[in-house]
Amino acid sequence: MRYHFHNLSLCLPVIILLSSIFLNIGTLVAQEVDPDIPLSTVSTEDSQVSLTLNGLNTPEGMGSAMKIVILMTVLSLAPAFLILLTSFTRIVIVLGFLRQAIGANSAPNNQIIIGLALFLTIVIMSPVFTEMNTTAIEPFMNDEISQDQAFTRIQVPLKEFMLGQVREKDIALFLELTSTETPKTPQELPMMVVIPAFVLSELKTAFQMGFVLFIPFLIIDMVVASVLMSMGMMMLPPVLISLPFKLLLFVLVDGWFLVVRSLVQAFQ
Repeated sequence: MRYHFHNLSLCLPVIILLSSIFLNIGTLVAQEVDPDIPLSTVSTEDSQVSLTLNGLNTPEGMGSAMKIVILMTVLSLAPAFLILLTSFTRIVIVLGFLRQAIGANSAPNNQIIIGLALFLTIVIMSPVFTEMNTTAIEPFMNDEISQDQAFTRIQVPLKEFMLGQVREKDIALFLELTSTETPKTPQELPMMVVIPAFVLSELKTAFQMGFVLFIPFLIIDMVVASVLMSMGMMMLPPVLISLPFKLLLFVLVDGWFLVVRSLVQAFQ
């Protein structure tokens, strides 16, 4: 699979996915809010600024206010959806297991791991975001399709990506939990079934990869602990001695290259 970056916006999955999923919600709210209900700001003596929504004493005003509250609530949950709908979950869990297996609890730190996971997610999800932009976002911005059509089209590549990683067992579980009839084709599965099944599959795969990463470092810990016990040095922590050997092994085999390549190729 080849990855192409046509422009800078496609290199920012957060911006693209936010705009694609929540664009129709924001436009709908903006169109349905009553223009006769003005917003006003009030300044107090303590230089604090408050935002008030006038006209709440009418049913129309209250409905518009509730729509704004719902929109802000959905946007606050957007980062969680972005994490769960992409390859980010598996990558960050595997990198966390790798750091724990080496024994260097603070190297690399959380910021580096999350940053690396984010950019690997960009590389992996680039074809999906490109297709979403081509088939849904650009036609909608050019007024070629409606909001409903854009929202339907934007789910197709994302659902195809998730179905490529999900297990049938997890799909069957959430079909049973949601009392949903089994569709004729996988593409007809509702997102409320595909998303949790995808997350569950990603968690299992990430833990499997983490277990495999633990094995060579665990062997080194066991060998070092056995040698220290045979020498009668039971008061010396084995981790203190095994850490340099684990770092040496990881560097000699070019561990970061192997782990990153395995993570990316696992999604192809």
